[in-house]
Amino acid sequence: MGQAYSYTLGTHTYKFKNLAQLMAKATPQRSGDRLAGVIAQSAQERAVAQMTLADVPLKTFLNEVLIPYEDDEITRLIIDEHDANAFMAIAHLTVGDFRNWLLSDFATPAILASIRQGITPEMAAAVSKIMRNQDLILIAKKCHVTSAFRNTIGLPGHLSTRLQPNHPTDDINGIAACMLDGLLYGNGDAVIGINPATDNVAQAIKLMTLMDDVIQKYAIPTQSCVLTHVTNTIECIEAGAPVDLVFQSIGGTEATNSSFGFNLNTLAEAQDAALSLKRGTVGNNVMYFETGQGSSLSANAHHGLDQQTCEARAYAVARKFNPLLVNTVVGFIGPEYLFDGKEITRAGLEDHFCAKLLGIPMGCDVCYTNHAEADQNDMDNLLTLLGVAGCSFVMGIPGSDDIMLNYQTTSFHDALYVRRVLGSRPAPEFEAWLSKMKIMQSTTDITLSDTLPPAFAKPLGAITGGGS
Repeated sequence: MGQAYSYTLGTHTYKFKNLAQLMAKATPQRSGDRLAGVIAQSAQERAVAQMTLADVPLKTFLNEVLIPYEDDEITRLIIDEHDANAFMAIAHLTVGDFRNWLLSDFATPAILASIRQGITPEMAAAVSKIMRNQDLILIAKKCHVTSAFRNTIGLPGHLSTRLQPNHPTDDINGIAACMLDGLLYGNGDAVIGINPATDNVAQAIKLMTLMDDVIQKYAIPTQSCVLTHVTNTIECIEAGAPVDLVFQSIGGTEATNSSFGFNLNTLAEAQDAALSLKRGTVGNNVMYFETGQGSSLSANAHHGLDQQTCEARAYAVARKFNPLLVNTVVGFIGPEYLFDGKEITRAGLEDHFCAKLLGIPMGCDVCYTNHAEADQNDMDNLLTLLGVAGCSFVMGIPGSDDIMLNYQTTSFHDALYVRRVLGSRPAPEFEAWLSKMKIMQSTTDITLSDTLPPAFAKPLGAITGGGS
């Protein structure tokens, strides 16, 4: 299990039996780690653990794995695909030195891109544990990660949105109305993505066809996704369905992913199948992953690790498959894992930082469940902080309230807010489409047209009896 660690403060010596325990004790407080029994017992113990962790050489994470190599395919992925050449630039650093180096002017976007394959998820998790929120924001802002399918996601100065037209009965008219509403607010450049209420192959194909019809009819430079199980999507592809992106929720341990019903070979098969369709126009990133702190603990598959370290390990899975999109559904799993607005905010910033440092095109579902100690003001705060940090995309849902999944997230107009206040813009291809369709008067200052765009006025008039 590796070496023990200790730190003497005054007359008291704090002992940590291994690196996994040290990582857990150094983690900022959250309810999931308390539930798992790995949390620091006091603020003083946490501070001591952070100081101890700061002195750990980065090389240690290559020699002392947190889950045994022979027991976990994610560990094997992390070790086997580590880029020793990329690591050389930082190999002499401790965790604390690494923090200071990341904050320095030397760590430019180009330099950070050059070393990302040499950083393991555990290194990223460790350095995040000794950072303030502003550190997480500043460094993430310097990590430029782009991906592309029918448009380009993640360019500096741009913020994309997932248009999420969920419906509790998968009603086609309800979904179509939500799609129109979102598009008229300038949402949907990251993806038009539906969580199906009825999760089977036939329903997935029905929803895929609906979204593809709209995208093709209006020549929208975006992509669609039905967030069904990866094996369902493979069947959809075999049936000839119009699949753009393959979705799967992923975790940071093999046991977590086994509980989700897949492994790395399954994802490789799905990626190959999606790539064979050649549906992208400006890129070929075909995977969409979702993660969330607490998923491994809820599956009893965390191997005694803290939940944030497990979360970071999920990004090794994502990085393997060159996704178009990844997002942490940060407050969705519930207050058992992230209790209140403060814990949700910290987790969102950690997840975004670690993912961007590792080269993942990271977005965030800025959200909470109705029984969490959080409210929409907390989400406004996190949304703004993530916008400052250069988050790739956020969610767009009518009124912030997902009526199918029953949780609170961000609305169509929230995206307008953060784009306006920070000067962020949609993906460039989508921005040009918004201007062409007269959905926006100005894409520079994110001003919507004050009349219904002509392309949508006629069909809506026919439905309402106000047009031909």
